[in-house]
Amino acid sequence: MKKIVIFGGGSGLSQLLKGLRLFPIDVTAVVSVSDNGGSTGRVRKDYNIPAVGDLTKVLLSMSECDNDIRELMNYRFTKSKTLGNHSIKNLLLTALLDLKGNFDDSLPILAKVLDVKGTVLPLTEDNVDLVGILENGKKIVGEEQITKSKHNITEIAYSNDITVNPKVIDAVKKADLIILSSGSLITSIIPHLLNTTLNNAIKNSKAKVMYICNLFTQPGETDDYKVSDHIKLLESYLGKNTIDIVIANNAKMNSELVKKYSKKEQKDPVELDTETLEKMHKYVIADKLYTVEDNVYRHDSLKTGYLVFSYLMDGVKNDLHN
Repeated sequence: MKKIVIFGGGSGLSQLLKGLRLFPIDVTAVVSVSDNGGSTGRVRKDYNIPAVGDLTKVLLSMSECDNDIRELMNYRFTKSKTLGNHSIKNLLLTALLDLKGNFDDSLPILAKVLDVKGTVLPLTEDNVDLVGILENGKKIVGEEQITKSKHNITEIAYSNDITVNPKVIDAVKKADLIILSSGSLITSIIPHLLNTTLNNAIKNSKAKVMYICNLFTQPGETDDYKVSDHIKLLESYLGKNTIDIVIANNAKMNSELVKKYSKKEQKDPVELDTETLEKMHKYVIADKLYTVEDNVYRHDSLKTGYLVFSYLMDGVKNDLHN
């Protein structure tokens, strides 16, 4: 069975994993653990632990559990000041961390409870924050604060050096394909690319590196970015010419919802600039990738998973890069 390692965090990674788990692929999802907002942020402060929210979200997206269990895991105590809008799944992982002392011993237990298909790994066991550096050198500490900032972030770093989970390095070495997920470049993807040891492991891996491009730009982060601009930013951290394949949307979006995104959220569809990508020697897989769920544009999980699986199974395409 082919092995995939996918890096990301938040809703973008979870959405993609819902599709990938439907195919006969050995998936390892690596999740950043520096979120300091909402329920996760309060738990971090109370227990002095890395972020649990994205990990539990990803575990649930890879779970084979039924809808009743899924609904229970997502339940939040919205009526309780004491329980502070925490979700059941976040409280469970926090309890396990308190009992076991680390993710390495805690995550397999929750994965067993949820009947998870695949492996979920935290990027690090270290309790660190993201730091956004502005053009004037000023620093913004915290993922939530970076996301809310109206200033352009020129660089991302960690508050302290991190030690990457050794299991992540091992998974990269054994991978047949390495994927950088869709999601916020600044707070979900680039945090994986700040460690020299991991970057070198990715560059030295036998696997090709694929990027699944965002559907929309993000205000303050990727304004006016085309697909090639996303790749250039990622490669500014990972290294030039390290990304081999890109999956991107090529279908037009002309709905009223797009106009709402543009007007109220300053988000615009990402333009696929195929000619530029080909000059950059990127293999482009283009298709209609979007779906609309609850009046929100998202990646079509099944379509995206199918495109990844098809690439893996198609030796001709792989040979193009050898």
